[in-house]
Amino acid sequence: MSQMNRRQALRLLAALGTTGLVAGCGSDSEDTTTPGSPIKIGLIVPGSGPNKAVGDEIANGFQLFLSLNDQQLGGHPVTLVTAEEGDDAKSGQAAVDRLLKEGVLALTGVVSPTVMFGIRDAVEQARVPLIGSNASPTSLQSVVYIWRTSYVLSEPGQALGQYLPQLPDAPKGKAARENAAAEYAPEKIAIFAPDNTSSRDVITGFKNAYEQRGRLRDPIYTPDLPNLGKAAYSTAIRKGLAGKPDAVFCHYAGTAAVQFIKQLYSEGYRGPIYAPGFLTEGAVLSQLDDGEGGEGRAEIQKNRIITTLNYSADLNNSANQVFASAYRKTHNTSPTTYAMASYDAGQVLDKAIRLAGEHPTPQQVNLALGKIGQVDSPRGAWQFNQSRTPQQKWYLRKVQLDGRMLSNIVVSELATLG
Repeated sequence: MSQMNRRQALRLLAALGTTGLVAGCGSDSEDTTTPGSPIKIGLIVPGSGPNKAVGDEIANGFQLFLSLNDQQLGGHPVTLVTAEEGDDAKSGQAAVDRLLKEGVLALTGVVSPTVMFGIRDAVEQARVPLIGSNASPTSLQSVVYIWRTSYVLSEPGQALGQYLPQLPDAPKGKAARENAAAEYAPEKIAIFAPDNTSSRDVITGFKNAYEQRGRLRDPIYTPDLPNLGKAAYSTAIRKGLAGKPDAVFCHYAGTAAVQFIKQLYSEGYRGPIYAPGFLTEGAVLSQLDDGEGGEGRAEIQKNRIITTLNYSADLNNSANQVFASAYRKTHNTSPTTYAMASYDAGQVLDKAIRLAGEHPTPQQVNLALGKIGQVDSPRGAWQFNQSRTPQQKWYLRKVQLDGRMLSNIVVSELATLG
């Protein structure tokens, strides 16, 4: 059994809970090879606050890759050192400084685009590679030591903006439109999003790709991380619905997504909702789902929620079968795009450190990152582009029943971006 085939077998058997069977394969070069020198990897994630759930997913994804690879990267035993990200440039800088003092070979993680942009200069000056595994602001340009396994924030909006004009025109007449089961191109779209730079990147991507097929109303920005409650978005929603839009485009995630969707329905909206897939990632659907016969589930089934994302847990490829099975076995829930991107951060570091040789330095690892080529990912194959972000597929997903649970079901591939 070759080294690479053995590693793939270990991953698959681990995902199935049968790693003990590997002993039956007998000894080979991997069994007898002395591991390389120990290395440290720095993980920057929030341990509290509104981004903690995403931070937990990122930590889970990276740790899962390590657990399926004998706690090694590129043949070197790994010590994972975690630092608190916080929510601004100052706290991010403190995390970077602490990890650099620990002597880490590379950094990974980072949830907040604000933090990512804020630590840019520190990372570049330290010449230590950072594999970012969440959102990347479009303003983060011309970097040498910052790579991202996630996406650029304009891309999810761009994918939807390219999709909607391809839909057929709606039948004439109000009754025909309301009763039509098919999906039609909206003529008027109301846009809602938190008031922050991430939302502006997402909306710019959507607007630039939409090409004015229909009428886009000016975005209505809601407070960023408001004191969430039953009426947190009601005023903004009423303002947006006053123009009687055919569809809503929005950008929310986590608890904010749950509150926004509930209040949108409470204000009487019954049309399709289009959004980047963060709207329904993680625990959002379980919090919206009030069971068979419930009003929440009935509204979601009747009124479409359509999202675009670079990953879905139901993708049918061998890499995702290993990853999703192992993640469900470990955490008793389906993985999200956040966990997947962090798992892939482990993959690219594994490849780059192996290429860097027996005694890798941060600069050698950074150089090797540009040579790793195609990554066999749970999202489908991808590779880094010139801006050090993935060139990858984007998928159209609809919220549908999967058995007894509401789930994000992939409908089709949309585009390759990056």
